[in-house]
Amino acid sequence: MKLLRIFDILDNLKENYGNKEVLAHRDSTGKWRKYTVSEYVEHSYAISAALLEMGLQRGDKVATIMANRPEWNFLDMGITMAGGVHVPVYPTLNANDYRYILNHCDAKFVFIGVEPIYRRVEPALPDLTQHPTVFTIAEIEGQRRFTEVLEIGRTHMEKWQPVIEETKANTSPDDIGTLIYTSGTTGNPKGVLLRHKSMVINAAAVAALNTHDFHANQLSFLPLCHVYERVCNYMYQILGATINYASSLATIAKDLKDIHATGFCAVPRILEVMFDKLQAAGKDLKGIKKSIYSWAFRIAQVYDNERTDWLYTTKYKIADKLVYSKWRENLGGNPMIVVSGGSSIQERIIRLFTAAQLRVFEGYGLTETSPVIAVNNPSRNELHPGTVGPILGCVEFKLADDGEILTKGDCLMAGYYKDEENTRAVIDEEGWFHTGDIGTLVNGYLKITDRKKEIFKLSTGKYVAPQVLENRLKESSFIQQAMVIGENEKIAAAILVPNFDTLHFWCAKHKVHFDSHEELCANPEVIKRIQREVAQLNDTIAEHEQIRKFRLVPDVWSPETGELSQTLKLRRAVLYKKYNALCREIYQYDQKEEREKQL
Repeated sequence: MKLLRIFDILDNLKENYGNKEVLAHRDSTGKWRKYTVSEYVEHSYAISAALLEMGLQRGDKVATIMANRPEWNFLDMGITMAGGVHVPVYPTLNANDYRYILNHCDAKFVFIGVEPIYRRVEPALPDLTQHPTVFTIAEIEGQRRFTEVLEIGRTHMEKWQPVIEETKANTSPDDIGTLIYTSGTTGNPKGVLLRHKSMVINAAAVAALNTHDFHANQLSFLPLCHVYERVCNYMYQILGATINYASSLATIAKDLKDIHATGFCAVPRILEVMFDKLQAAGKDLKGIKKSIYSWAFRIAQVYDNERTDWLYTTKYKIADKLVYSKWRENLGGNPMIVVSGGSSIQERIIRLFTAAQLRVFEGYGLTETSPVIAVNNPSRNELHPGTVGPILGCVEFKLADDGEILTKGDCLMAGYYKDEENTRAVIDEEGWFHTGDIGTLVNGYLKITDRKKEIFKLSTGKYVAPQVLENRLKESSFIQQAMVIGENEKIAAAILVPNFDTLHFWCAKHKVHFDSHEELCANPEVIKRIQREVAQLNDTIAEHEQIRKFRLVPDVWSPETGELSQTLKLRRAVLYKKYNALCREIYQYDQKEEREKQL
């Protein structure tokens, strides 16, 4: 069947995969609870009937705020079959973000996972103008339960079943299926409107590149509220794979082993952590074992699947038998396909994991493009580190004169919700979406070379809008200038120029003596005082945006000295060059490089 609407994926499962187990997670006892296709269908229809019984109208927004779990899928299908729009929201935001998003999207219903998430959302609930009905998965005193929704749906199924089928039949692929909020440079997140067909066509195109059989076991741990993991999730369902939801990021290795996984989607930071653990394991060995491990580790970091000479292949086979196969055994024993997205990944990590038959394929996309624009092709078993692969077949693509990546077509968003100005700013009159990223094609493979926009991603795949944070930091009377950094790093950091007038006064009051601004910036008491200012900001922003490290510099930034433009905007390239040594110190590059030399 042709897949063009979100719930078509559910019908495809029912039509082609019998009653196999397709969703699983650990229950409260730690055992895997698995759901068959028929259970998936039944739960989804029950939710549709319940929402209709409780007054859902076509186009109404239903928000979900929870970690990955089968109930997320039931709600996803149930909402869209009833004609609603699914609004998945990160479960790690602060009350201000929840207040803004739930009001901005006009949420009519809100489904929340466990109690810690509910407590984060709770302060925002009294301020919601639509007064949405709230349900929780976990049992929380005074709150309506998700189980009640299932009961309502089952009780009224006969009444609403014909309406559900009629709604499905009348749902166009061009109708809005979801509204996803993503970080914006103005401080408030932007709501990306995606049509039913956008993600489904994208997922089907990626599925066509996959080599897994229909009984594959996939592990899912990236947030389903993010379009990347969500479309991977749809891809798995199209292939008939079993999706196993990890208990947490801390249990990934254990879960991979338990389910004998054949693949997962990741962001670079996850693979960096795994890489570091493999590296650390070698340091605990002694004698000949340590020598063999270090030798195999070095071979893996320069692995090349196109080399076929006898000496190289012999070395590789020995290393695989003695070392790489042990890595696979600790992760379930199977070769895997690992898709990496969100930000660029180090070439050495791609080669190391691929050498161990945990083949890493890097891709590229944005929420606005549903998301995949390009991805390396698992079915051809190619290794192209440094590129994000060929352009996906369903994507219209071109490079602007300045190298900016432009796309349009079925996978492009319908626009930003309630935000025509920003929509017109990124989609031109000919319908081309301007990604803000600069790229080039290398033998048909897309290589990302630069970013026009200042917003950056951490290695965890989370966006950070530096200008917003910089402006917030400068609200402090102690901070005159700020540059937030962290592109492809695991944490955000900042380089700060103190307001020396304020600082001089504070030093006099607290009897802090100094002979120069250089000495002042290195003074522990001064650093401690500035830390209080940074902590105040961190208390009001999302966890991934928080400034975990900072350094004070005794300089003055101005247009005359080159750090600022004539309109007083940061000239980031100049600042990065000027403070290169400081950035290296913040992220401990020298220590990392020294450790690598010792391998």
